[in-house]
Amino acid sequence: MSVPAAKTVGRMTFEEFLDWLDEDTWAEWVDGEVIVFSPASLRHQDLRDFLLVIMRVIAEATGTGVVLSAPFLMRLPTRPSGREPDLLFVRKEHLDRLRENYLDGPADLVVEVVSPDSIGRDRGEKFVEYEAAGVAEYWLVDPDRGQVEAYHLGTDGRYHPIRPDRRGWLHSAELAGFRLNPAWVAQTPLPPAAATARRLVRRRLRL
Repeated sequence: MSVPAAKTVGRMTFEEFLDWLDEDTWAEWVDGEVIVFSPASLRHQDLRDFLLVIMRVIAEATGTGVVLSAPFLMRLPTRPSGREPDLLFVRKEHLDRLRENYLDGPADLVVEVVSPDSIGRDRGEKFVEYEAAGVAEYWLVDPDRGQVEAYHLGTDGRYHPIRPDRRGWLHSAELAGFRLNPAWVAQTPLPPAAATARRLVRRRLRL
């Protein structure tokens, strides 16, 4: 979840956090501390929903896995933490990690929509945390700068940049068929999500 922290509400176990959390509260659990976040901005929500439509349509069309959006927790053991990424993709071979209200282990792809208040957290502590926990692919989408950064986990356990193709598009290594033109994220309004998703699916199915 890429929105600024509003307050901390004390310490508790992960199980206590799950009992305390409800669907209307945006919060993360980090090192036993609960951090509550303010509601997302309209631009943040619009961009996240645009990406959600594209990713979900592609995942369903290709039968490769499921796409979930915040608020849905991803529990990671390395720190430990319970994060709420803006978007996450879980490959079908890892669906056994899904619980009723959280993902028990790393997603195969995490997308965070960056805001001015979250940029340090998303590029800093989450980058290191997701890398160490084995999140295979990490995308940072920055609407203010009109930039998209994508990283894939190498065999050395480190993130390496996904290089754009000759047209400037970024292609996911984990969600086959998902590609993004960074110019889209700065557009107002955004391209039509459903039509864009259909074009990407048609291209994928022709390959």
